[in-house]
Amino acid sequence: MAFASNKNPYAICDRCGFRYFLKELRKEWNGLKTCPECYEPKHPQLEPRTNVIDPQAVREPRPDNSVIPSDFIVRTNVDLGIIGSVITTPTELTSSLGTITISGATGTTPSPSPTPSPTPAPTPAPTPSPSYTTFTVTVVGGNPANHPYYNFGSANKYAIDGSTATADVTLSLTKGQTYRFDQSDSSNGGHPLRLSTTPNGTHGGGSEYTTGVTTNGTPGSSGAYTQIEVALSAPTLYYYCTNHSGMGWTANTV
Repeated sequence: MAFASNKNPYAICDRCGFRYFLKELRKEWNGLKTCPECYEPKHPQLEPRTNVIDPQAVREPRPDNSVIPSDFIVRTNVDLGIIGSVITTPTELTSSLGTITISGATGTTPSPSPTPSPTPAPTPAPTPSPSYTTFTVTVVGGNPANHPYYNFGSANKYAIDGSTATADVTLSLTKGQTYRFDQSDSSNGGHPLRLSTTPNGTHGGGSEYTTGVTTNGTPGSSGAYTQIEVALSAPTLYYYCTNHSGMGWTANTV
């Protein structure tokens, strides 16, 4: 069949629709004729896969049939050089990273684990020291002249730490602290010591002060005492005998 002839015929790109000279169009694998900008070659994955057959084994091969020794060989990481000698018995290899024990030989007995040291028994905590101040109370008869209640009330007077002198029986109690009047001496029998906010206590028209006060035992027997934890708001106090007038004196609170 004869075709028309023309040196520069026009043609339309099958993809973009623009007009080009026919000679500028290129035919693609799918039959389309496209301009240079639209031309796409066939992607390799569109080609059918070749049926690849696995190669057969090598004819009359000569593999490495050398026997791997069971002995332990130390090698470096430099050109696989061998250092030292073959190790055939359990031994230790020492390096800068620690100690390695090798026990690969047949019939060897591993070293026993070290026996752990027994845990020592805990040391008991020491008994805390008493957190109070003690006044040792005794009763002195005969109306001692150096007592501030000389010739007043009972002839018996409380002595603090063995003294009936005014300076010694005038006490100073720090607020927030604890004080114990120890009445375990036998001379205290029948003379219970108590505290009041009134001079001479109940004998002076006052009442017993009980804030922070505890008592224990019978005066004149072992372990007997009157104890006070002085309150921060405590006023001036006075210690006295509940049975006899004029035996105690003043306990200032500071």
